[in-house]
Amino acid sequence: MNTPHVLGRANMAGVLSNLEFILQLILFTKMFSQKQPGELISLAQGLGVDGFDLCVRTNHLVNPSNVATALPQLASELRSSGLDVPMLTGDADLLLPDHPIGQLILAAMDEADVRMLKIGYFHFNPASNDYTANMDRARRAYDGWQKLAHKYRVKICHHTHSGQIIGSNGSGASCLMAGLDPSLVGVKIDPAHLVLEGEDFLAAFSMVRDYVCIVSLKDALVTRGEKNGHGCTIGQTVEAGQGMVDWTDVGQCLAENGFDGPMSIHCEFKGVDDFDGAVKREVAFFRRWLER
Repeated sequence: MNTPHVLGRANMAGVLSNLEFILQLILFTKMFSQKQPGELISLAQGLGVDGFDLCVRTNHLVNPSNVATALPQLASELRSSGLDVPMLTGDADLLLPDHPIGQLILAAMDEADVRMLKIGYFHFNPASNDYTANMDRARRAYDGWQKLAHKYRVKICHHTHSGQIIGSNGSGASCLMAGLDPSLVGVKIDPAHLVLEGEDFLAAFSMVRDYVCIVSLKDALVTRGEKNGHGCTIGQTVEAGQGMVDWTDVGQCLAENGFDGPMSIHCEFKGVDDFDGAVKREVAFFRRWLER
């Protein structure tokens, strides 16, 4: 299994001045679906990131129809250029361990030495669905996934994604993960989505500490909207530093708990005039954040 390389001594938020972190800053490829291998390599080298959180989705470079061959080939090309693929992100329908291509993806990951897979989201409708029943369904699914994870030497990851989703925050994810093996299943904790959920990052992290295996890096802003003569909340993804994530607290928490990466930069901006410039600013923000 690959070991993330040392980025240097990181005094995150000035907490532990001599702590050496082994961290990877990787780029989520959702927003770069049309780039070919050479373009991905040039992008990563130009930005100074360490690799990719690779989407394996329809209409992406690696997709469900070609993953068996395309993933090992791409991983090899990237690593020959000094880059890594520590994680895959699957399609939204990749939920249950008996998914038709679930084991195909896991086998390709094992061959390519990619060791983490984020599956889809367990949505529920609070008006018509029973939350407890949906939580039980999701827990059974992760229990099944962890058996496959053991077979293929990977870890299955849950993303704390805001909305009407099972495990949308730390409290929900802690119920979802309870009793599962943290060497086989883990949590991709997302400070921006926790802002949208209204849950404090420090509290969320403490609830799922043993399971946190990757951090999603993006920022979010919540504003007041108007709805039928009263208020409502409007959430949006914004450039890092322009939102409501307290990156000082996030850095301090990760430092104190010895988190050693990877960290996935998402760049899920909407309505920006200069997307490429925003991506460069985003990566630069998080590299400065790590080096403080």
